[in-house]
Amino acid sequence: MDITQLILDDHHEQRRLFAIIEQIGSDQTDELAAVWNRLAAFLEVHAAAEEDLFYPALLHLGAGVDEEHPPTEETEDAIKDHNDIRDAVEAVNGHDVGSEGWYRAVQAANKANGDHMAEEEREGLTDFRRNASLETRHRLAVAFASFEASHVDGVKPVDKDPDEYISAHLRGGD
Repeated sequence: MDITQLILDDHHEQRRLFAIIEQIGSDQTDELAAVWNRLAAFLEVHAAAEEDLFYPALLHLGAGVDEEHPPTEETEDAIKDHNDIRDAVEAVNGHDVGSEGWYRAVQAANKANGDHMAEEEREGLTDFRRNASLETRHRLAVAFASFEASHVDGVKPVDKDPDEYISAHLRGGD
């Protein structure tokens, strides 16, 4: 088991849930709400698991995917992206399910999340596969899977200051 593969698997599931929403009729508000609520909770649990486990390890073990993207930059971008995704998810809740505004807000959340996943897949995950041992990736995968299983109903969304996050994890050795 490898944390980078678990993250990729989660990305696939997020894409799948957004695609399901696109295929449900706007008059099926109960079904839309059910799928959206699952997706919104999943997005936050995934972000929290990454912030608790993956990014602290990347800060200490990564070398950067290239000179322009050291682990601190990869992590800063990810924390900012997670905050943007949280804001986009919150914006969806300001609309009636199935309305045009709701669909636009869901699309904005999809875009924010898709942009984040693409960057993370090119940079942070690649960096970690190159620089973290298989044993470390396995140990983190077990913790990641356990975290997600323990929080299947969601976690409270909390934005983080990227600079404070990085400083705390570099100082604390997490």
